[in-house]
Amino acid sequence: MPAAEAGAAWAAGACAIMAAMTDTTAPTLYETIGGAPVLREMVDRFYDLMELEAEFAGIRVMHPPSTDGSRDKLYFFLTGWMGGPDLYIEKFGHPRLRARHLPYAIGTSERDQWLRAMAWAMEDTGIEESLRVRLMESFYQTADWMRNKPD
Repeated sequence: MPAAEAGAAWAAGACAIMAAMTDTTAPTLYETIGGAPVLREMVDRFYDLMELEAEFAGIRVMHPPSTDGSRDKLYFFLTGWMGGPDLYIEKFGHPRLRARHLPYAIGTSERDQWLRAMAWAMEDTGIEESLRVRLMESFYQTADWMRNKPD
């Protein structure tokens, strides 16, 4: 293939990828997961597990006695993060995730507890496996970034 044709083919491919990435008709993660009812169920299950299962005691102690406010904040945050309404920003401003979590000692154990509880909650909520894998990849990146204490 001549260089000019190869360049044109590459440009066409790049344009197609960019179009797919900016396709506003593609469903958001929020829509794909099932919107508000499913996301709320998932968040509630996450906090239920944190309250019920001893393996999550290390992250449970970081929360107030009532997790109602924490449930709402995670639901509001995930709603916007997944492409739904920006509920968290409307109520609290920029999430500033790392800054908001700095008062809590978060190491590998706490990261892994959070991820395990979320994986369990997604499974119990019936989130499709391919979507769970996709979300867990993103959750891992964020949870790992939140670590602020040596192991």
